[in-house]
Amino acid sequence: MLIGQYEAKIDKKGRTAIPKKFREILGSNVIITLGYESSLIVVSESQWQALLEGTAGRPFIEYETRETQRFLLGGASSVELDNKGRFILPSYLREFAKIKEEVIFLGLSRYVEIWDKKRWEEYHAKLEKNIERISAKLAKKGEKSE
Repeated sequence: MLIGQYEAKIDKKGRTAIPKKFREILGSNVIITLGYESSLIVVSESQWQALLEGTAGRPFIEYETRETQRFLLGGASSVELDNKGRFILPSYLREFAKIKEEVIFLGLSRYVEIWDKKRWEEYHAKLEKNIERISAKLAKKGEKSE
């Protein structure tokens, strides 16, 4: 399971390294795509289809299906890691996530998110303030589906 938080640097060429604990699970061939809240999503090639589960089998004629696929598939880049886990993060992905010099890798069970460190710290501070309200809202949704 992918869990935890790790910091890394990005060099001037846009190169960074996925933490070893994540590489052991993800493997050396990963897919990186646009994420939500200005983050990036990293999945192993074998987990790629699971990432698309919300659109799998949905009619192509549905606007939301097409838009989500454009976002996730159109923004994706297949990346091969070297033996130290290093790779070049494509410039369009760095620009989307507003990544500067430092990043945070977050393990979220089946996938990893990459955040610009400063943006993550700002987002995390808001998350801490609102987590009780968010959790209560999620619990109510769970009650409705029972």
